[in-house]
Amino acid sequence: MIGAGQAGLSAAYHLRRHGFGSALAAPDAERTYVVLDANPGPGGAWQHRWESLHVDKLNRIFDLPGLPQPDMDPDEPSRDAVPRYFSAFEQRYGLPILRPVRVVSVDYADDDEDGDLVVRTDSGVWVARAVVNATGTWDNPVLPPYPGGDAFRGRQLHTRDYGALEDFEGQRVAIVGGGISAVQQLEEISRVAETFWYTRREPVFVEGDFEPETTGRATIEKVIADVEAGRPTGSVVGYTGLGWTPYARAARDRGALVRRPMFAAIERDGVREADGSFTPLDAILWATGFKAALRHLDPLYLRGSLGGITMRGTQVRGEPRVHLIGFGPSQSTVGANRAGREAVTAIVRYLDEGFADEVAGVAV
Repeated sequence: MIGAGQAGLSAAYHLRRHGFGSALAAPDAERTYVVLDANPGPGGAWQHRWESLHVDKLNRIFDLPGLPQPDMDPDEPSRDAVPRYFSAFEQRYGLPILRPVRVVSVDYADDDEDGDLVVRTDSGVWVARAVVNATGTWDNPVLPPYPGGDAFRGRQLHTRDYGALEDFEGQRVAIVGGGISAVQQLEEISRVAETFWYTRREPVFVEGDFEPETTGRATIEKVIADVEAGRPTGSVVGYTGLGWTPYARAARDRGALVRRPMFAAIERDGVREADGSFTPLDAILWATGFKAALRHLDPLYLRGSLGGITMRGTQVRGEPRVHLIGFGPSQSTVGANRAGREAVTAIVRYLDEGFADEVAGVAV
């Protein structure tokens, strides 16, 4: 297993339930697994979120399998509350997690279509029959190149670099992006700074609450259609639209939720607007999202002609040794839990059919 966020922990739990032993404690057992996590501690990407992202601002975090989440203080930073829950889960089930271990590449050991996979890390090499990838997106921020960007004398940063609204007090700040993080950070920063909100397209706000069994199911169906066709998937908001959350309403009521079309260029002291006017700025915050962090899988040549990875469930089409979870239709927390179970079920079936008499390992 590569990655120990929600999807990775779910898969590790189901491997344990299917009788896989720890590759650390019993490496000679018939079937073993190990979790390789690049982070310094439990919590996946949650441990890196900005301090002011409190529990009450989170979209729903679904329970990990077998351990309902405890009551969380709505005023506690999510980067403390969620990792504490993940840590309790890891300890309860004694999961074999190595960290910090960064996976550099995954490659084929040879030309055998049922052969081993070689997982190279910054701490050594693992050989596995199958790999479950759960690396998420946090390590692959989208930073679009923009004319004049190198000339800007102010501060430029991405969502993942955002610390606290106090860093922008009294400044003129451009916030670029039409997603959830952009609206959250716009609302916060606009309390202490003059803000300007830029998006490529007019944002679409949707009335009503997000319902997992209706809105969620329809969204997943759209994403599944994309991955099964081998198309790259878009952002979550691109499928769902933006909800009228309390922070979106607060930004609207304060007059900050006023969208501008993307500027034409960045200059030394600000941006040149689409209409030719100039807006001076002290900082540009690129809330432009993330893409799946899959570069380490490049040696496997999984991408097709359309630029996406064709999937059937969690399995890469035509490659039963590789499963992607927390990816495509399983990016949500509820989807991640289901994907962990689905990936393990498919791997067990694959190993039972093809390697019943051999020792099998899974790098998860």
